[in-house]
Amino acid sequence: MAIFGVLGRRDMPIQGEGVYMRPSEMRDYLEWASLREQSRAFLTPWEPIWPSDDLTRASFRYRVRRHAEEMARDEAYSFFVFREEDDVLLGGLSFGYVRRGVSQAATLGYWMGEPFAGKGYMTRAARAACAYIFEKQGLHRIEAACLPNNEPSKRLLERVGFKQEGYARSYLAINGQWRDHLLFAMLESDRVPPGKPGATPP
Repeated sequence: MAIFGVLGRRDMPIQGEGVYMRPSEMRDYLEWASLREQSRAFLTPWEPIWPSDDLTRASFRYRVRRHAEEMARDEAYSFFVFREEDDVLLGGLSFGYVRRGVSQAATLGYWMGEPFAGKGYMTRAARAACAYIFEKQGLHRIEAACLPNNEPSKRLLERVGFKQEGYARSYLAINGQWRDHLLFAMLESDRVPPGKPGATPP
């Protein structure tokens, strides 16, 4: 089992093509809150309902602490995504529900700020983060889900190497409603390396 406090920090940041990822820190609060507020209408159709205090400093402090504790317990790995050229915050991704033992699996989730969506950043970030999870954390399988009408998310998963495995009815409560989801998964052998067909976003 990987213990973040001992092993994880020396693996940071995770480097991708033009992007990098690291755990959130309190110094990220203002940029994160600004990007989330600016992207509220863009993100609302795809996310659970935001708590009324979601963008407060106190809520962010709790989030940073909880994410660090989850990493230390090998329960989840959460990262902010930054653009390499200017260190601008682009979005975030996480690997939750880490299962060890006979499963060696986790579930991928991600969000992208509206100004940066559709530019290939999350594709490159997800590819690098999945490589980290497979190579450094030793997982065998990464699962993901997206709404059937979320074509950009579906294309992103397919470019990274995920394969659709099923359809789940009323799978998650999104924007206040139980919604069906497409189910995807990727094994380490499914990864699409950079430069291979399907690796570069349109």
